[in-house]
Amino acid sequence: MPINNNSIALILVTIIGIGFFIAGMTKVLDYFIVKVLLFGGFTVLIAVAIGYGIKNDSKKNRPEDKLQDDSY
Repeated sequence: MPINNNSIALILVTIIGIGFFIAGMTKVLDYFIVKVLLFGGFTVLIAVAIGYGIKNDSKKNRPEDKLQDDSY
């Protein structure tokens, strides 16, 4: 299974979502260390998303040397 940007994001979101669900079901969400771990994971997810967003290059679908007339 190749790891790419989409897989990393899906894995992180899944882990954080399951973590919140299990912590809520077992009533350990009130513990400070559990809150730190889950919100720390959320912060890492946001940082990774911003990092990939900044590195993302825009792709042009149409080459500039072969222009087309779209005014039909």
